[in-house]
Amino acid sequence: MPRFNLVLLFCLCGVPNALGASDTATPADQPPTSPSAVNILAYGVRTDGSADCTAAFQKALDDMAGRNGGVVEVPAGRYRFDGSLIIPENVALKGTFLYSPSHYGERSFGCQPPNRGSVLEVYGGKGNESGNPFITIQSSAVVQGFVVVYPEQQHDAEAPVPYPYTFALRDNNPALMDVELLNPYNGVDVSNSQRYLVRNVHGQPLHIGLYVDAIYDIGRIENVHWNPWWSSSLEEGAFVWQRNHGTGFVFGRTDWQYVLNTFAFGYSVGYRFIRTKHGTANGNFLGIGADYCRTAVEIQDASQFGLLITNGEFVSATQMHLKETENPVILQVAPTFEGTVRFVNCAFWGPARRTAIIEGYGVVGLSDCTFVNWGHLLFDGEREPRDEAWAIEARSGTVLIRGCEFMENRPQVWIGLAVDRAVITDNVINGPVVIRNESTGSVIVRDNAGMPNSPEWKARYRKRKDLRAGRGQATWSPPKEIMRIK
Repeated sequence: MPRFNLVLLFCLCGVPNALGASDTATPADQPPTSPSAVNILAYGVRTDGSADCTAAFQKALDDMAGRNGGVVEVPAGRYRFDGSLIIPENVALKGTFLYSPSHYGERSFGCQPPNRGSVLEVYGGKGNESGNPFITIQSSAVVQGFVVVYPEQQHDAEAPVPYPYTFALRDNNPALMDVELLNPYNGVDVSNSQRYLVRNVHGQPLHIGLYVDAIYDIGRIENVHWNPWWSSSLEEGAFVWQRNHGTGFVFGRTDWQYVLNTFAFGYSVGYRFIRTKHGTANGNFLGIGADYCRTAVEIQDASQFGLLITNGEFVSATQMHLKETENPVILQVAPTFEGTVRFVNCAFWGPARRTAIIEGYGVVGLSDCTFVNWGHLLFDGEREPRDEAWAIEARSGTVLIRGCEFMENRPQVWIGLAVDRAVITDNVINGPVVIRNESTGSVIVRDNAGMPNSPEWKARYRKRKDLRAGRGQATWSPPKEIMRIK
């Protein structure tokens, strides 16, 4: 066969190093061959984490923006970043994962950072929480399919190293999908962004998981779960710091917010609702949960239009890792609260002193909810110490508690002097009804069903082995002085 035919055959078949060609990618000054997609390897990046990829990634993104949008594809590899990136309008940065992975198990065996799939290793911004986010996603831009890891973050440190937010979503219709944030200091900042989407994002942000503010048109958060995939121990190091200082989700001003299937494990506060200079939140929160948190839900304020929280599961924690004077409470409504919040078909459980402390001058509704495990952790230093432990302390404002089940044989509801209005009706109690009303406002307490008193029923009950029977037969009995029901 003539020599030139052999050369042609080698080229057509893609034989590596034919004619002495290097196996490295096309030089960065050679433009993409596709009008809508380019492989990042065409920009000369290294895939072993040994060299900074920031400039090459940004050039690829800008090239696609110059073509009116497109996809920058990132194959499996470890990519180092000493700087930050901006995803321009109508451009997607796409890795190998079509759903967020997890690395549970690897954290326990001293393994190196993840090395499968598309892994972004962040070194830039170390020690500067207020610096530029690692990746800013602009209008109609997308990031999908990555693991993001901070190699210099140490899981056994007494406190994590601050970094800026990993992702910031800005402008109209940006999206972050199918990403694992293995160990960032701050995870995702969504501010001044309309109709954004955060979906299938998992990991362990150590300080703030997701922050939302200045959203005026329907934000969407779906299937975002924060779990200790990175911590090697729940008893020491960064996780203990997270447990005392971290917050899973923070919501400032956001209008028509939709949140579906989210979870936070091991934070000081699971979900925090605040008032910022832009305002407060309203929205629909369905199937959200928090576990092993000092406070599962903390509401400093909310919009008068209301937070609608449905099918939630909120669990407090033991005193482990907490200061001796701290008293876990599952739901905390602050004195600054002036809005509206409704919990429907939610479960509150875990060994807390109280299920809920309600203050402020707004309206808090609890309907068709289940309360378990209050009356634990009798610490000193409380603002209003008492011998009894109520499931719900309503100290001020307006409360509606209807159709709920109280599964402990312990006091249920205390209605304080500053409560304006309260409706406590149609609840079932695993023990005697113990509701104290000290309010001079308008209060309705009626039709609450405690344990039956007939001898026949009591005989049957003593033989039962189910959960409710076990809790109802607890030895606690209410002192006469707290059996006051108005």
